Amino acid sequence: MKRLPYYSSSFHGIVRGETIDKCWACHKSLNSSLLHSTKELKLFINNEFVDAVGKKTFPVINPSTEEVICHVAEGGEADVNKAVKAARAAFSYDAPWRTMDASERALLMFKLCDLLERDINYLASLDTLDNGKPFTESLGDLDYSIKTIRYYAGWCDKIHGTTVPCDGPYMCMTRREPVGVVGQIIPWNYPAMMLAWKWGPALAAGCTIVLKPAELTPLSALYIAALAKEAGFPPGVVNVVPGLGQGAGQAVTHHPDIDKVAFTGSTAVGRKVMGAASASNLKRVTMELGGKSPIVVCEDCGDLNAAAELCHSAMFNNHGQNCCAGSRTFVHASIYDEFIKLAVQFAKKRPVGDPFQEGILQGPQVSQLQMERVLGYIEKGKAEGATLACGGSRKGTKGYFIEPTVFCDVVDDMTIAKEEIFGPVQVILKYRTLDEVIKRSNETEYGLASGIITKDLDKALMYAQAVRAGSVWINCYDLCLPQTPFGGYKQSGHGRELGEEGLAEYLETKTILIKVPSKL
Repeated sequence: MKRLPYYSSSFHGIVRGETIDKCWACHKSLNSSLLHSTKELKLFINNEFVDAVGKKTFPVINPSTEEVICHVAEGGEADVNKAVKAARAAFSYDAPWRTMDASERALLMFKLCDLLERDINYLASLDTLDNGKPFTESLGDLDYSIKTIRYYAGWCDKIHGTTVPCDGPYMCMTRREPVGVVGQIIPWNYPAMMLAWKWGPALAAGCTIVLKPAELTPLSALYIAALAKEAGFPPGVVNVVPGLGQGAGQAVTHHPDIDKVAFTGSTAVGRKVMGAASASNLKRVTMELGGKSPIVVCEDCGDLNAAAELCHSAMFNNHGQNCCAGSRTFVHASIYDEFIKLAVQFAKKRPVGDPFQEGILQGPQVSQLQMERVLGYIEKGKAEGATLACGGSRKGTKGYFIEPTVFCDVVDDMTIAKEEIFGPVQVILKYRTLDEVIKRSNETEYGLASGIITKDLDKALMYAQAVRAGSVWINCYDLCLPQTPFGGYKQSGHGRELGEEGLAEYLETKTILIKVPSKL
């Protein structure tokens, strides 16, 4: 199999705080000596790479090899304080960022996108190194991220208020203003994409940012921060503070001078984020949390092979590490047995291995902890009586690889049918009527996404109206576009990302009333 090109695991220019041009010039092919590099990557605060106040670092592990890629400065409360101070100064009413023309702000965002395009292979390599997703998927993530930021760049000079008719000798108008300093906490499953989902609307609105990337995958965020400096963003507008959840993450959520927190992650951590916002300054919070999303295959789905392939992709894309994965596959009883055969065929054929190898569709889980968690769910599935149709084991002895796994004969009260596994495990359930499957689809604490495969549009629309989920995909799945809002019902979070709704989450509305004299 062809091995795809990639680059150095240590971006030396960033370590020394040099320009990106110098950084790019020193790229080398990855080799074993670089995997054991002692270079340390720093925090990005006020347009400079700086050491953590506490001088601590943490290792970033390559999940394919279980070896250390590099060490990264571990930010804590003192570092978040520095980043917030820089972001607050950049948000001052007379600072360059606040006084900048909206069209000029858009030009900076477009410039950042041009730089992301220039360095797309390197950035994709970073995400594949510390996340484990196939290089081609990382490229796709970067392409989508660029489109997202460009979409929001187009909004910069289109954010405006209204005039409101009111009684009496008054004129009323509204202004849409940036919410202020925003703390953003992103997960490890889509490192660059989740950054783009957060930065795009925040920058378009005119906010300033303190970002905490996931400690498992901080590399691309640090590199993109350097690109923001190269693009010309003023100091303090974007700050990146890697660290642990109990350190940097907790400091962000509790900080009294952060005006809003945007969080993507687990429902359990989301509850803590909400509590911290309440306990500190009642900061605004938007959250995209977990899911246990249903995808329904109707008896009139048409091409059953195509339906099985769609359900396979809905579950196994990104190694199953996807909040809106179709993790409950409901199949009509009349086609259930044949569907199981096809699902097993697709799973057994799925190429698993080195994510830099051409043709590989599934790399390792992101960490040993995540691998062990998924394997634990597989054991629970077997113990509770589900039939293991294929897979179910670790693949190989090095790297956090798991065989694509399919369970059938699953019932709703089994653990694997109720809890988010976040791994390559397809859970297939049988149903008989549309009313039944609607009820079962909604019998979950989550409500992030859902799907239905049918040739009957009336049936599809009935399901779409009845299911309680933020996204409903008909005869497709996991189609998220920069223009379309995304978010969850119930314990899958609140607020929306992407689209105009995602922009609104970063804006305040100010009402201005003017008394108008009846005559001069």
